[in-house]
Amino acid sequence: MKPVRLLTGILTVGGWTLLSRLLGFVRDVMIASYLGPGVMMDSFVAAFRLPNMFRRFFAEGAFNAAFVPMFSKRLEADEDPLGFASLAISGLGLVLLALTGLALVFMPALVWATAEGFVGDQRFDITVDFGRIVFPYILFISLAALLSGTLNAAGRFAAAAAAPVLLNVMLIAAMTVAALVGGKVATALVWAIPFAGVAQLVLVWQAASRAGLHIRPVRPRWTPAMSQLVRVAVPAALAGGVMQVNLLVGQQVASNYDKAVSWLYSADRLYQLPLGVVGIAVGIVLLPDLSRRLKSGDDRGARMALSRAGELSLALTVPCALALMVIPLQLVAVLFERGAFGSDDSAATALAVAIYGLGLPAFVMQKILQPLFFAREDTKSPFRYAVVAMIVNAALAIGLAIWIGWIAAAFATTLAGWVMVWQLMRGARAFGDVARFDSQFYRRLWRIVLASALMGVVLWGGGVLLGPLFAIGGWRWLALLVLLVAGGISYGAFGQMLGAFRLSEIRSTLRRSPP
Repeated sequence: MKPVRLLTGILTVGGWTLLSRLLGFVRDVMIASYLGPGVMMDSFVAAFRLPNMFRRFFAEGAFNAAFVPMFSKRLEADEDPLGFASLAISGLGLVLLALTGLALVFMPALVWATAEGFVGDQRFDITVDFGRIVFPYILFISLAALLSGTLNAAGRFAAAAAAPVLLNVMLIAAMTVAALVGGKVATALVWAIPFAGVAQLVLVWQAASRAGLHIRPVRPRWTPAMSQLVRVAVPAALAGGVMQVNLLVGQQVASNYDKAVSWLYSADRLYQLPLGVVGIAVGIVLLPDLSRRLKSGDDRGARMALSRAGELSLALTVPCALALMVIPLQLVAVLFERGAFGSDDSAATALAVAIYGLGLPAFVMQKILQPLFFAREDTKSPFRYAVVAMIVNAALAIGLAIWIGWIAAAFATTLAGWVMVWQLMRGARAFGDVARFDSQFYRRLWRIVLASALMGVVLWGGGVLLGPLFAIGGWRWLALLVLLVAGGISYGAFGQMLGAFRLSEIRSTLRRSPP
């Protein structure tokens, strides 16, 4: 994949992901408004986290980290990639069916293990009921993720990136209809989730067929290729499991505090917007690209792709991180404060947002650095690093909770993220120059940081000047829009002036991008 096509893929995935995350904001605002921080929202968050937790094992996180490089290399060499994919999807489907059946039977144990603080109040039984409804989502979304991996490896990113939009559209529609007819919004919300999974699977399956990737279920067989896939996937799954343990430790800590699970969920949704649009989009495009380049021996091209991906990611992420740290209360109050979500909830959520903002560049850099290992089918090193990060996270979350309460979970997540990045950069040295950012990356890095800091000053000053408008109902949306536009314009101006990026280069690249 040429650098121009790399950027085009990133823009395609990022564009669809941006739409999905914006609709996700609408969804989360509606959840906060209809359910509100408290019993129902805490129960929904804990239940929905269960299939999402296992999705990191079997879907885009772990399984695809092993599957995509192997499929990409087979596709490049024309070594029966479709037969390999058919065996993989059949084996994955069988495992997921068994997992879903076990989860439905042992759901109370799962809820106890992931939200022990719910035991003894009504949240526990509600979470068990919700969990049994939403858990089959893991089957559909994991199969959809594998098909998405084949599309990404073939350089077709649109359908796979668009699939998450369906989830948010269907959840928004379900809540809207339930509210209009006077039904139970929470019930409509949880029942919509498995149906959304079916819709996502159908979308990517049809897209794969149109792209000539005719992948069909076959009788699962243990072949040398499947043996290699499992051997590579297991450490990746364990690494994904470690990261999920980090989330669960935070949820366990928060479950012992009233409304804290809801506050952390709302904060998580806010910082996930730039993480999804930038970090995840770049990682999705970079992994198959690096795999093909390393297969063909193009080390120079691999280093250039890595450096430009890192440069683009930080140019978009660092200013977002500054915004989350400088104006978190304005963002949370405007986006979430309505209905059952009050001013005290905004203040608590804003504190978590600011702390997550400190870790946002680390979360994004993980998505850039991990493909260096996965493209070489090295999933054991990231697993070892993730174990260290898990220990750091657990020690901080549990230890600090004694003094600072539920917010310890946010501090622990951020610090563990930076520990993970440090380990990835240190471990990647073994790969030689191909795993090192080039001189242009470092020349522009400090300029990006300085331009972002200057933008932060503009945001802070604008927040002070527009403060009275944020207290007036309908005007607060306009005040936030003005503040964000001012921040964006100032960052663009400072960045251009300092040489953090060149708008002329971006325009030139876009003009050369293929349709």
